[in-house]
Amino acid sequence: MGKKAVSIGEAMIEMSGGEGGVYKLGFAGDTFNTAYYLNALLGGEWSVGYVTAVGDDIYSRQMTEFIAATGIDTSAIRTIPGKRAGLYMIHQADGDRHFSYWRDTSAAKMLADDAAVLEAALSGADLIYFSGITLAILAPEARQRLISAIGAKKAAGALVAFDPNIRPALWADKESVVEALTLAASVSNVVLPTHADEVPYFGDADDAATAERYLSAGCDEVLVKNGADAALVVTRDQRWRVAARQVDKVVDATGAGDSFNAGYLAARLAGATPEIAAAAGHKTASVVIGHYGALVSRAVLAESA
Repeated sequence: MGKKAVSIGEAMIEMSGGEGGVYKLGFAGDTFNTAYYLNALLGGEWSVGYVTAVGDDIYSRQMTEFIAATGIDTSAIRTIPGKRAGLYMIHQADGDRHFSYWRDTSAAKMLADDAAVLEAALSGADLIYFSGITLAILAPEARQRLISAIGAKKAAGALVAFDPNIRPALWADKESVVEALTLAASVSNVVLPTHADEVPYFGDADDAATAERYLSAGCDEVLVKNGADAALVVTRDQRWRVAARQVDKVVDATGAGDSFNAGYLAARLAGATPEIAAAAGHKTASVVIGHYGALVSRAVLAESA
């Protein structure tokens, strides 16, 4: 019998380019990116599904078709009449990418509104993955509903992985961030934070403090990402520092952390130690940042194997 992984969150319409007023339409999102790489990296006994909600507009339909075309199961994607997919535009300024978002009518905000539908989407999952963005877009009641549902699946034996992925603009206040992320860690086995993102909210003195805080919240394993610096992996009784791979040139950092998470989780699920899995995460991310866009083809990943 095959194994099932599900990733929960928001995929959005992406408008990139902008040279001469011409933009390219695409689809992306942190948890979708991770689902994409999990689908590419996990063995053939695994299926990967994406859990979200979309509108009934043409772009929502195109997004669902795009996700399905990557090989990801879309059966748990809900269609919400009268809603739309969220959208963001990327523009270049001061040598860096900047983002403008339109999320007010995003159907993904309703992904956890129906408890029965949510239960069906998570049923039978061996791996559940979600992020701080997943939580941030939800109303407080829906956020609690999702965390409770994930906690029940963890108690039943599912492996739960969580990336806090803090995006300040999505949160009402600091207290909401602290409360939601701490609660999410309590229903997770693996937490995958980025140290620099955590400091403004938790005041962690260093990455070791970030790791210890999440262990204290109730998870079993923490991998703290530090960009181009070494990652810190901590379990209840061991810790490792795992150096990042050196790359000749960073072409596009979009999706680096998402792909790192997938590389790490896929390796752990294949039986690798946390230390070896962290090296696998670095390897996947090093390939992704050497190419444009968040999603690198399976062929490119295979060439770098």
